[in-house]
Amino acid sequence: MSTLHIEHPVVAFDLWKAAFDRFADVRVRAGVLSHRVRRPVDDDRYVVIDLDFASPAQAEAFLGFLRREVWASRQNAPALVGEPVTRILVDAGV
Repeated sequence: MSTLHIEHPVVAFDLWKAAFDRFADVRVRAGVLSHRVRRPVDDDRYVVIDLDFASPAQAEAFLGFLRREVWASRQNAPALVGEPVTRILVDAGV
């Protein structure tokens, strides 16, 4: 399993969540097996998202989609502040 880990500030969580929810079908078609959305206890304008995929290739492809189609568009990412920090993670086997 591979995880696309994303984190970034937002102008308002509710605005961000509405935009995130609009892409639910896209995530399913891209192979997202599960996802987690979390926020730091001391910052309600910051989100941490983990999207799980069967392979690193799927995670990389979806990251490319996010960069080209979502984050590059104010309409698709109205609450995004700055450039998201991302990492593709794989299980360490420990």
